[in-house]
Amino acid sequence: MTTVEAVERVRVDSERLERFVTGAFVAHGMSDADAAVSARGLVLADLRGHESHGVSTNFFWYIEALRKGEINPRPQITIIHDSGAISRWDGDYGHGFVVGERVMREVIRRTNQYGCAFAAVGRSRHYGMAQYYSLMALDHDQIGFSMTNSHSAGVVPFQGREARYETNPLSVAAPAGEEAPFVLDMATSTAAAGKIGVAARNGTAIPPTWALGADDRPTTDPNEAMRTIKLLPLGATKEGSGHKGSGLALWVDIMCGVLSMRGFHSHTTDPGEVNHFFGAWKIEAFGPIEEYRELMDARLRSIRETPPAEGFSRVLHAGQPEYEAEVDRRANGVPLHPTVMDKLRTLSGETGVPLDL
Repeated sequence: MTTVEAVERVRVDSERLERFVTGAFVAHGMSDADAAVSARGLVLADLRGHESHGVSTNFFWYIEALRKGEINPRPQITIIHDSGAISRWDGDYGHGFVVGERVMREVIRRTNQYGCAFAAVGRSRHYGMAQYYSLMALDHDQIGFSMTNSHSAGVVPFQGREARYETNPLSVAAPAGEEAPFVLDMATSTAAAGKIGVAARNGTAIPPTWALGADDRPTTDPNEAMRTIKLLPLGATKEGSGHKGSGLALWVDIMCGVLSMRGFHSHTTDPGEVNHFFGAWKIEAFGPIEEYRELMDARLRSIRETPPAEGFSRVLHAGQPEYEAEVDRRANGVPLHPTVMDKLRTLSGETGVPLDL
């Protein structure tokens, strides 16, 4: 197999990439505003180093879903139950970015009013990178939270050999002062399916703790893992405490699928339905923001200054690698695999949207 380093990447300007993605979404029926939201979310994933959720992986899938009518390009997003700080929404099968940003904006507004706010969302579609929504809270001196289930089973419960969960990711983001913010974004499986797709594209093996093969035993072949779709829960094994990942996955299903009253992949009238949960906390509801920032910086700095173990150059807290990747890629461009560039050129020819990267 070829290594990732052996494949030369093409660095492209993120703003130009975002304009092309916006134009492609508009060409498939989305409004200018909604297309811009979706493009911003996709490119942010690439900027922050999450190729598994960016243009390289999800963009072409979204375009195909729009062509098939699986994503409603112009959804009527509505509130169907309102209790003030808590609300339940209907996404009208809109693109998850569009639905999620609309709901998270309202959660942030209500958090300023009530101190905290939460929303469950049904009848949506894939919403991309979970941290896109939790990050939205940072500029409002809030701690943001998001999670989502999915439309199909792809993760095997601990001690099982048949998929019953999905990757069910969750994210929480907390602002700091001088330090990079804390941003946790994690699948409740050992790895997101998109990361296996990236490994397959790059021709690299995957760890045996990521997925089961056709014989229900761990596999290191990403192509086999993509065919069987039997990912392992976070921790994977008994020794790795796989029951914890399995428990987290079920919790996400409860918050997203049960509280939205829409269910999950095996209990829904639409096999493509995705449901979300969003929340936020106002920091000044607990105390002065200055004291909070001082304590956050101290805590994050203590992690960063931990002596590194053998084989590592430094210790990082959650969100720091993404922060550094975004600084670099905004200045030097987003790296794209040559095959992704080929797909972008093809799409440009099909839609008439100029590809000027």
